[in-house]
Amino acid sequence: METQNWLLKQASTQPDKVAVTDGTSTLTFRQVKDQVEQIAGKLNQLHPGPRVGMLADNSIESYKIALAILCSGRTIVWLNWRLADEELQRQISDSSLAVCLVADSLWQSTMDERFVSYQGLSNSTARRTALIPSFDYDRVASIMYTSGTTGAPKGVLQTFGNHFYSAVSSALNLDLTSDEEWLCVAPIFHISGFSIIMRGLIYGMTVRIVDKFRALKVENILVNEPVTIMSVVPFMLKKLLARLTESHRHYNHAFRCMLLGGGTVDRPTLVKCQKLSIPVVQCYGMTETCSQIVALRAQDALRKLGSVGQPLFTTQLKLSKSGEVLLKTPALTPGYLNLPEKLPAKMVNGWYQTGDIGHLDSDGYLYIDGRRDEMLISGGENIFPEEVEQVYQQYPGIDAIAVVGKTNPEWGQVPVAFVVSQQQLDPQKLIHFGYQHLAHYKVPHQYIKVSSLPTNASGKVQRFLLRQQLS
Repeated sequence: METQNWLLKQASTQPDKVAVTDGTSTLTFRQVKDQVEQIAGKLNQLHPGPRVGMLADNSIESYKIALAILCSGRTIVWLNWRLADEELQRQISDSSLAVCLVADSLWQSTMDERFVSYQGLSNSTARRTALIPSFDYDRVASIMYTSGTTGAPKGVLQTFGNHFYSAVSSALNLDLTSDEEWLCVAPIFHISGFSIIMRGLIYGMTVRIVDKFRALKVENILVNEPVTIMSVVPFMLKKLLARLTESHRHYNHAFRCMLLGGGTVDRPTLVKCQKLSIPVVQCYGMTETCSQIVALRAQDALRKLGSVGQPLFTTQLKLSKSGEVLLKTPALTPGYLNLPEKLPAKMVNGWYQTGDIGHLDSDGYLYIDGRRDEMLISGGENIFPEEVEQVYQQYPGIDAIAVVGKTNPEWGQVPVAFVVSQQQLDPQKLIHFGYQHLAHYKVPHQYIKVSSLPTNASGKVQRFLLRQQLS
């Protein structure tokens, strides 16, 4: 199945609509099309092959180059610039990249001939080239390497069809239109960022791109510009709430909601959002499903505390006998690059095994208890780190917390907490607090203070790195 090239469609139906802005520069869909044609011509001169790597910052230039790759019939391989060089080289080799385009701010003098800076691409001369007229739903648009929170990266294949069905489901759930302006502060090499760009093309809405998250800068944008939606992780939401508490300002009248991913949030935070009239839509998704496939409506946030919501329109969901979340959705990846056996191994009778353990309440709302591979067993009892963390997030003075299992000769494993705090915390008081809210075997007796928690690009804690510290 094919669909018209989304950029060409928007440029023909609403050419003067703002497609993207960074607060300084603004481009309409017609202007984006014209500039993408120019970039595509320059890209063709590099003879990059079917895939082009991107080490991208959040900028209009990255936005245009990404569209030039897609609209010239090629696949984007998104590379995480936070990776160590050895990790990066493995992904470049795995995806057989001949060319990797690099944002000028990320350029390093040690980069070899495969790497081309944005400036180098811009300086080349070439004729504008016509963009491909249509997108094949089965063709791979993008590849994102994901290690989840456990280690070895896998190249997730994301088709145009995957992106389309993800966008349609989100639009139906949030009642989205072309009048939206979506603030993109999540890194665009991650699905939470790139999905905003793709939705901008599909909906015909404006993407407000921001280079990186700074609470004050983002607050100024939300107050003074007509942004309607912002995608956040819990860390960002809490920082923005802290800013508002100090500034006593109000977001612009058009602002509709925060779309919260990367984990659920605690009751005090939700109550604060409610008092400040900031709707929060909590959601659940993954790189393999091109972003969210389950969402919790803002009006249900306190009534269904801890839930990630109900399946979106095109998603089917059920639980296995062991409580694992199983999915069917047209947004699901067709597989992993160079790992043909990987996806079939995750399928059971047509259902995708997510690796997440959860439960459904009587109304069909989903609650994620934790990762199957992160659950620890202490004295025969199952402990999910997320449950313990959600309790301790309410403890005064704790900024962030992560719980992992430590080998114990008597119990098999015991929970250990890594804590970020600006205060001196009394371990005995922490233990007593835990006993008031949790079964005793779930309460950590060891608390390790750290300056920060290791996270991946989506803000999820990489527990395997914490376990390495213990060993």
